[in-house]
Amino acid sequence: MSHNLPVPIESKSQINKAGKVLAQANLFSQEYQNALELANRWRACHAYPINTFQATLRTKIKSCIGDVLVAQRLKRMPTIIDKLSRFPNMQLTTMQDIAGIRAIFDDPSDINLIVSKYVDNKNFPHEFVGSYDYISNPRDIDGYRSHHLVYKYRNKQNPTYDGLRVEIQLRTKLQHIWATAVETMGTFLGQALKSKQGEKEWLDFFALVSSAFSFLENTPQVPRFSSLSRAETLETVAKMEQELGAIEKMKNFSTVVSSMGSTKSYTYHLLVLNSLKHSIDVYTYDRDNFDSAMSDYAKFEDEAAKGSKLEPVLVSAGPMENLRKAYPNLFLDITEFEKTLMSLITPKGIGGQ
Repeated sequence: MSHNLPVPIESKSQINKAGKVLAQANLFSQEYQNALELANRWRACHAYPINTFQATLRTKIKSCIGDVLVAQRLKRMPTIIDKLSRFPNMQLTTMQDIAGIRAIFDDPSDINLIVSKYVDNKNFPHEFVGSYDYISNPRDIDGYRSHHLVYKYRNKQNPTYDGLRVEIQLRTKLQHIWATAVETMGTFLGQALKSKQGEKEWLDFFALVSSAFSFLENTPQVPRFSSLSRAETLETVAKMEQELGAIEKMKNFSTVVSSMGSTKSYTYHLLVLNSLKHSIDVYTYDRDNFDSAMSDYAKFEDEAAKGSKLEPVLVSAGPMENLRKAYPNLFLDITEFEKTLMSLITPKGIGGQ
């Protein structure tokens, strides 16, 4: 299978050094290009463990009550580089979420079920790194809610990929449409809201909306808003929404996807978002063409680094319809978020329980 791309032969310290070079961002130097090439190979080799973990997750979710949507992606290189420059102590080889798998649940109780299936399973061969429960403890600065499990891959039969990290993100539909809206609005506003960067008004607004959403799921509120009752929370959201004109902005931003590609189910989709034109191009690859998918991905990222307004991302989620549901932010689609928000801040929503 072609997605068994080799782990780079370079040492861990060479790979980490490449990460440091990328964080310094001298885009046009030869040293930068060499570092980028090595970082791309380091990212690409995570495709093997991510596929293994996706198969395991699909088996575990069979016992869930509601529907579950599963998708996987390799982290975008600009995001990797941004993270390395924001956290100078972070090493490229120990970054936890280069390989990310996402599962989106109808029913919040299913998340606890899946977490225990991983954490309590003594026969699971991979090394447990940590569990980060942002549902019981929402992140205070931005209101992010989701449950992350991080593992190091381990396989006695095929130790080639041992030590590579995979992050599993488990979230409800509501948590998902919130996270999507944050990312999409960040793209439109040209602010990295998702990375907790950007205008305070927008960060506060989304954190408060997250707290309002927690009332719908009977989960803990965002700590800094926990003194507010449900009605007070919704009234404040309504007031902030009006001041920001948030819903109006979202409606103006919603986009027409230019080319959806074929509806045939391919293994990999390379989506290239042009935030200036508000358009998306979709390139599809079957399982045997993973190499060319990775190489095209790297080319588009290179253009993006040099200043084009392109945002490429390579994902695997089966048919295009699943892709839209798992990654609506890539289609600049925040209609679900708008609807939920509207239903909460109308007088009926504020008065209702």
